Amino acid sequence: MKTTLNREAIIRLCERVEGAQTRAYAIPKLTDEYPSMTMADGYAIQTELRKRFIEQGHKLVGWKAGLTSRAKMKQMGVDQPSIGFLTDKMSRPENSVISTSDLVHPRVECEIAFVTRERLVGPGCTAEDVLQATDYVLPAIEVIDSRFSGFKFDLESVVADNGSSARFVGGGRPRYVDELDLPTIGAVLEKNGEIVEMGAAAAVMDHPAAAVAMLVNILAEMGEELPAGSFVMSGGITAAVAVSPGDHVIARFQELGSISVRFGE
Repeated sequence: MKTTLNREAIIRLCERVEGAQTRAYAIPKLTDEYPSMTMADGYAIQTELRKRFIEQGHKLVGWKAGLTSRAKMKQMGVDQPSIGFLTDKMSRPENSVISTSDLVHPRVECEIAFVTRERLVGPGCTAEDVLQATDYVLPAIEVIDSRFSGFKFDLESVVADNGSSARFVGGGRPRYVDELDLPTIGAVLEKNGEIVEMGAAAAVMDHPAAAVAMLVNILAEMGEELPAGSFVMSGGITAAVAVSPGDHVIARFQELGSISVRFGE
């Protein structure tokens, strides 16, 4: 990936995103100041952010595909998916209370997560390659949090903001992929006892494994691969739903069980 921003600008924008993420305040989208910023620039900022978090003691545990469903692309006004990294400090246990005081615009979505037993390398990675390299799949809730003012952004800015990554919860009932017809798995998102979103996993690029393959191929463009033992979220099956303190969210999946989380101050 060839960047257009110089190293000084990448560092400065990384510091801007890092501040917004770690101190939970909104910032203008980065392209307001750098309108010619490219996707490669966004990934360069994200890579710098990953490096800083790891230096601060985070452990890289996996990756996430974002904006992989038509519902999410339409909701966010973008035309292609993106990826972001996941660290151990973003993980939360099932049935826990997730604080919103350190988040800016918290929203939830239900996803299918893959745990790999073999490394995956692009370019040219396919959904079939992903299925063969997968140890098991499990349901997940992702709490996304765009740090941009008014929840308005473009793809270049959201990539720099690590795909709006904030928190994630895995659980439910892990299953082997050969036991499932993944695209047909239905998911229902409930908030405070009411169904707020529903969809089938086919909404994610027709097959969630295709989203993971896309992620592996983007990593290849960055000169990286997906190691064995990675936890990979394949992208929201539904549009994201805003949450506030006091909310109780349950994601129910056919064949994969359910996950419950609550939100507090």
